[in-house]
Amino acid sequence: MKSKSRGKSTSAIEVTHIDSHGFWLYVNDSEYFLSYDEYPWFKQAKVKEILNVRLSHGCHLYWPDLDIDLELDCITNPQSYPLKYK
Repeated sequence: MKSKSRGKSTSAIEVTHIDSHGFWLYVNDSEYFLSYDEYPWFKQAKVKEILNVRLSHGCHLYWPDLDIDLELDCITNPQSYPLKYK
């Protein structure tokens, strides 16, 4: 018996894993890790708040329950964004 190939993803964004160090996002066929050390405002968030993420214009991430906005570029090129949350 041969399995059928997987279908096309129905979502452009998905949280694939959450653990005590951070969480993984799958966006536009790429995977990103957001650590709580680098993004501390997610550390106390509820799982359902992290899972409720939206993607706009292919590069803008928004968590409406947490009122957090991030651009994919700041995740992939953090050296270009030197200001840090304290």
